[in-house]
Amino acid sequence: MVIERGAIHWADLGPAAGSRPATRRPVLIIQADADDASRPSTVLTAVITSNTALAAVPGNVFLPAAATGLSRDSAVDVTALATLDRGDLDDVADDVAGHVPAALMQDVDRGLRRVLGL
Repeated sequence: MVIERGAIHWADLGPAAGSRPATRRPVLIIQADADDASRPSTVLTAVITSNTALAAVPGNVFLPAAATGLSRDSAVDVTALATLDRGDLDDVADDVAGHVPAALMQDVDRGLRRVLGL
């Protein structure tokens, strides 16, 4: 499976633990494409939620369904980063939920820089 920065995949995050998001949900691939070329067994993601109220949290990004291919408006939670095994991503073509346009990825990048202090 090719992993591409800005792609939205469905992933199994397993059971909830503390404040960690759980269940099967969309995640945004945030690792650099060059890192994927080396075929690591893991992939760095940011969790996507349908709770659009979280888009108001500084750094988080609102994702309109019409721009991403998701079935509903959502938000990227830049504080909910997850390093996943590639096997946690659904590799069925129908389960690739969509892509985040470049302009919104720039907003995600700003949010990541903010939360990571970069």
